[in-house]
Amino acid sequence: MEHKKAKVADLVFTKSGNTKEQILIDAHQLKKSAEVLRAINHKLRHSILKLIEENKKIHVTQVYAKLKIEQSVASQHLAILRSANIVITEREGKFIYYTINKQRLTEISEIIKLLSV
Repeated sequence: MEHKKAKVADLVFTKSGNTKEQILIDAHQLKKSAEVLRAINHKLRHSILKLIEENKKIHVTQVYAKLKIEQSVASQHLAILRSANIVITEREGKFIYYTINKQRLTEISEIIKLLSV
């Protein structure tokens, strides 16, 4: 028996006074955008980003040692930030270093300003 993934329906709106032009909000894009905002809107991830900014480049051992959290917790939160493209990874030998993707943060900041109006 084959299971099909349920598709979240797109939202379609008609512009005021004009039935021919529609505004389409892609549900998949909406979900991805919400995940990015959730990734950045977390107190521990704020602390991690602050720590990365202070050190310019950091590996997971430094994160969990300095923040006094479990290694698995640090890795999980770094994975969320990486998935949202908020941090960039760079491998050096056996270590993976994290840096902040400042261009991405600038983009997110601009979008937040537009949404806050």
